Amino acid sequence: MHHGGIYEEEIAGKAYDTRILARFARYVSPYRASIIVVLLILPLVAACRLAQPWIIKLAIDGHITTGRMEGLETIALAFSGILLIESLLSFVEVFLLQSVGQRVMADMRKELFQHVMNLPVSWFDRVPTGSAVTRLTSDVEVLGEMFASGIITIVGDILLLAGIVSIMLWMNPKLSLVTFSVLPLLGYVAYTFRRRMRQSFREVRARLARLNSFLAESIGGMPIIQVFNRQEDEQRRFNELNASYRDANMPVIFWDASLYAIVEALSSIAVALIIWYGGGEIVRGALTFGILVAFIQYIEKFFTPIRDLSAKYSVMQGAMAALERIFALLDTPTDKTEPQHPEGVDHANQGESTDRVISPATPLIEFRKVSFAYRDSENALEDLDLIIRRGERIALVGESGGGKTTITRLLTRLYEVDGGSILVNGTDIRSIPLSVLRQHIGIVLQDPCLFAGSIEFNICLGNDKARARVRMAAAVVGADHFIDRLPRGYDEEVRERGNNFSTGEKQLISFARAVAFDPEILILDEATASVDSAAEQMIQKGIRALMQGRTSLVVAHRLSTIQDADRIVVIHRARKQEEGTHHELIQLQGLYYRLHQLQFA
Repeated sequence: MHHGGIYEEEIAGKAYDTRILARFARYVSPYRASIIVVLLILPLVAACRLAQPWIIKLAIDGHITTGRMEGLETIALAFSGILLIESLLSFVEVFLLQSVGQRVMADMRKELFQHVMNLPVSWFDRVPTGSAVTRLTSDVEVLGEMFASGIITIVGDILLLAGIVSIMLWMNPKLSLVTFSVLPLLGYVAYTFRRRMRQSFREVRARLARLNSFLAESIGGMPIIQVFNRQEDEQRRFNELNASYRDANMPVIFWDASLYAIVEALSSIAVALIIWYGGGEIVRGALTFGILVAFIQYIEKFFTPIRDLSAKYSVMQGAMAALERIFALLDTPTDKTEPQHPEGVDHANQGESTDRVISPATPLIEFRKVSFAYRDSENALEDLDLIIRRGERIALVGESGGGKTTITRLLTRLYEVDGGSILVNGTDIRSIPLSVLRQHIGIVLQDPCLFAGSIEFNICLGNDKARARVRMAAAVVGADHFIDRLPRGYDEEVRERGNNFSTGEKQLISFARAVAFDPEILILDEATASVDSAAEQMIQKGIRALMQGRTSLVVAHRLSTIQDADRIVVIHRARKQEEGTHHELIQLQGLYYRLHQLQFA
């Protein structure tokens, strides 16, 4: 299966950690004014609810049982007024809480997305897309449910319960003690269920992430699935994950239903105790009928928030599991955008300004004994030494997986070197802010990456300076030929992943993007591999124009595209094996010569 055990970390951790809620409070703090208003409303709502049984008790004992109708209308109006006030206050409470919830979710999504954009590429190699999307969407959405179900109203519930206990003890201590005899059992049940439901919710969130990852992968690869007739196999895998997610929800449903049923049963037992003991007290004349009715209403109001607590537990435990995952993502170290101080580098003369990067004083790019490994057991590069002078066109060739693309990834600091150093104009790139380094580098990949929006946006990516060069850039690489034929020209919509354009057209847009940003260093990583021969011939002139005056690093399998390079570097088994011009390497009759013979035999 193409899903596995990376999700085991999703469900680790303590059963309850108050530090999670304390950390979450930072996101609520900007909206503390609304929270304060809600906290001021909660005692008023509790007072309205506490007053209702007491008013009914007064009506029964003072008027109904005595047959005295005077003043009963006033009591009825007071009761209606309290109900109306409670309704208005509850509306304000719910509106403010849910408004705060939506704002908090928006803030968290913003911070999460900003954090994800700065995560190292190695993180995306490990974590499936669906898992990341789950954390930014459904995990955050659970927090909105937490506000909607009333995380703050728990304070109101506590006030209501405390008020009910106080009034009942004041009205009749003996009857109150009989009624509250069920509370120890209720506390034990709530404590036990809390821990088990928390673990169940961790499992639910982890399996939902696994399901989302599978869906993202399958939908993205649907053409391959259909062409190779793998629908049945994919359906089987989906059914397994779907059943796994369903089964993970079953314990949650069981504990939720059990808690609600137990609380309901204890509530009924408490009412039965009131009727049994209170009825006997009425017969003996030690208790009024109004107090008995008030007690029954108070105990119902007492157990109502406790019955709701089962639903609140479900949401709260789900929210705690979601917060664990969200904070785990936020705690993932990001790329170091600020200058670092690598060991073995003289920092006294290390400039960090843009001017330092483009100074012509020294070779533009220099790799010094660079080593790197994606995995501990196997190096992708070993002791690479390479000097690239300003304006040179350097081609990297060799077997697949030999380390060619790794060189470009290290130069752009998508990955950090394990050993040695890379210098740009004499400055270790770890001492240059990422934004400064990357604004001088343009890259075109084998698989063109387009975004939803217009063609113009995909060329300039919203950059104002690049936008001014959009049409010029398209003309340089020959993209204007097909763009001008489109109904809306540069405003033509680009659908998801550019599915409404051919691979060659998407690559031409990528070339135009590189021209529009006018980089000093240009990286072409198998940039023409996805373009057919006719399209390749059409853009070769544009590529040469693009390279003019720029330092170019070209990764290529088609040796015909790099024969006029200033130097060709052969990378084989993580090491630089040969270096020279095309003619020099042919005369050497080494690795490059054998590659050339294979392609042109």
